[in-house]
Amino acid sequence: MLGVKGTSLGFLSAASTVFDANLIAPLIKELAKKAIPVEKDPKLKNLQQTLVSTDGTLLHALLKMLWALWINDQNRAAKLHLEFDILKSIPVNAKITDGNGNEKTVLREFLSPNKLYVLDAGYREFKLFQEIIDANSSFIARLQDNVIWDTIEHKSLTDDDKKAGVQRDMIVRLGSKEKQKDLIRPVRVIEIFPRPSDSDYTFLLVTERMDLSAEIIALIYRYRWQIELFFRWFKCILGCTHLISLSENGVAIQVYCALIASMLITLWTGCKPNKRTFEMLCFYFMGWANEEELAHHIQKLKQSEKVPP
Repeated sequence: MLGVKGTSLGFLSAASTVFDANLIAPLIKELAKKAIPVEKDPKLKNLQQTLVSTDGTLLHALLKMLWALWINDQNRAAKLHLEFDILKSIPVNAKITDGNGNEKTVLREFLSPNKLYVLDAGYREFKLFQEIIDANSSFIARLQDNVIWDTIEHKSLTDDDKKAGVQRDMIVRLGSKEKQKDLIRPVRVIEIFPRPSDSDYTFLLVTERMDLSAEIIALIYRYRWQIELFFRWFKCILGCTHLISLSENGVAIQVYCALIASMLITLWTGCKPNKRTFEMLCFYFMGWANEEELAHHIQKLKQSEKVPP
């Protein structure tokens, strides 16, 4: 359609010495602004902040990729650090480092105002929590079981809180006396069953959002799993477990292009990307499916997810 010839994998590999990956990365932010929410949970409509999750995932590399430092000389890996908009189901920021790249350091680079960061236990650092607040954003994070605090108040639980698996809702000063200066304001600690029907163990969530119910905080943290599902899509369907370049710049080009391709699918369809849609697009670009068949598939996809035209 555009008169562009096919491109070989060998040429894509050579492109890592020609193109600068840093010129591609801003396109991710531009496309993210055009997306609309695909998660329609009515309980999340009044958050007043953009709901995002930040995490990292390893991309195993060859031993000859010396820049991809990881466990030892016999194990190499790159790491994708991703900021993911949960309601839009798209990435909004990304960075490639070696496998030892610190996720908390990258999150500090990503910090921006008016966001609600949903974080796993790997981000538990009181100074980082304070920096998120100072950036005019909020956080919901998982705490490790050995954390200590001084309890200020026990909040009463509603029936909805209890149905969501919430066991305790407290306002506390987090950390020991020496650490309390790192997070200068009181926060909430919520003890919850991972699943309301599971009583084998609980985990702890911390947030400075005093206006949200414990039920909503528990619900938001469960949505953190969306970034893990995206990582599976990114690796297994988009094929990014196979790196076609040995340089850091080349790996970044491949990763950014894959993220952009995924975002375009979401923008075109108005739905979360899935394996069948990816296959149909591949068939269309190879000439095995026509435009009418592709449009029919997208229409069926919207009807199944009840997306307005």
